[in-house]
Amino acid sequence: LQPFQFAIDFLMHILGSIRITELSPGMEQSKLTPLSSLGEFGLIERLTAGFQNRQMSTIKGVGDDAAVLGGGPVKTVVTTDLLLEGIHFDLSYTPLAHLGYKAVAVNLSDLCAMNVIPSQITVSLAISSRFTVEALEELYHGIRHACSTYHIDLVGGDTSTSATGLLISVTAIGFAPAEEIVYRSGARAGDLLCVSGDLGAAYLGLQLLEREKQIFLENPDVQPDLGKSDQLLRRILKPEPRTDVLRFFRENLLQPTSMIDLSDGLSSDVLHLCRQSGTGVLLREADLPISEEARMQAFEFQLDPTLCALSGGEDYELLFTIDPDDESKIAGEEGISIIGQMEPADHGCVIITRAGNSYPISAQGWNHFHQTNS
Repeated sequence: LQPFQFAIDFLMHILGSIRITELSPGMEQSKLTPLSSLGEFGLIERLTAGFQNRQMSTIKGVGDDAAVLGGGPVKTVVTTDLLLEGIHFDLSYTPLAHLGYKAVAVNLSDLCAMNVIPSQITVSLAISSRFTVEALEELYHGIRHACSTYHIDLVGGDTSTSATGLLISVTAIGFAPAEEIVYRSGARAGDLLCVSGDLGAAYLGLQLLEREKQIFLENPDVQPDLGKSDQLLRRILKPEPRTDVLRFFRENLLQPTSMIDLSDGLSSDVLHLCRQSGTGVLLREADLPISEEARMQAFEFQLDPTLCALSGGEDYELLFTIDPDDESKIAGEEGISIIGQMEPADHGCVIITRAGNSYPISAQGWNHFHQTNS
């Protein structure tokens, strides 16, 4: 390590003002912080704590589902996501066309969480030599289908080689008037907490695929038994961004006070809303929307359906708050459920069970640095 350390010292001397904390081989391990102890959002907060927005055109930087840029009345909203083989997807049961579609969809979902209709994407790939041209054409077939479905344009990207596996990076762009953009930080005590669609199905679809994979690895002659699980498999392999919910908002002149998309699980994402809005929350278990197919599959796996709904992740539904005066605008609307209300911060974040018991909500959803759903 000595020649390498000499090079570092030489570079620091030349660069002068840039200081890099030295991690010597003898540093005590107790001083080092594992990534898993922070999780994705904790790590982002720690790494970006010293950054300041210096451009007047930066309206919203790090800390929401997307960045908001621009000096005029119409703002540009930008978000980007990575999908890595072995972390976010398993090609043993994920068709490449579905993967291409999903890579686009999960980014569009982030724009939906800002109340912004997507308009363009860029796609960048890092590809190992085991992929053929035909395989990548299949991936792009799914990307093209997503672009067609959601009326968005592919406007650029990049490709590079990868030592192992496949990496997909998608950037999504949309435009909206400043007054229409919704942030995570706008909820107030008394607001109603709502969610689109149903919860837990994607997690259960993943468990089903993982079960069949393990059976196949033990006995390749056994054919997969996916039963009547179309909904669950669609939710994990081909999620849909809820642009239809945004159209409902516009048609009914409804402006959410805060919003986030459910990628990490209801429990984790509702806590993000609370932390950034400075509120507490009261969730009602009895009002959580869980499909009958998801409920039955949970029972088959001997899992609690409520736990799947709270902690499963990858639902890509919209979790949002509204002023209680707007309740009549969603009353009886199929596919939108009122699941609780925002509370003063000192009331905490709790869930009321069907039996009437109260428990604190804990973040038990997807942790990118544990590489598992919990």
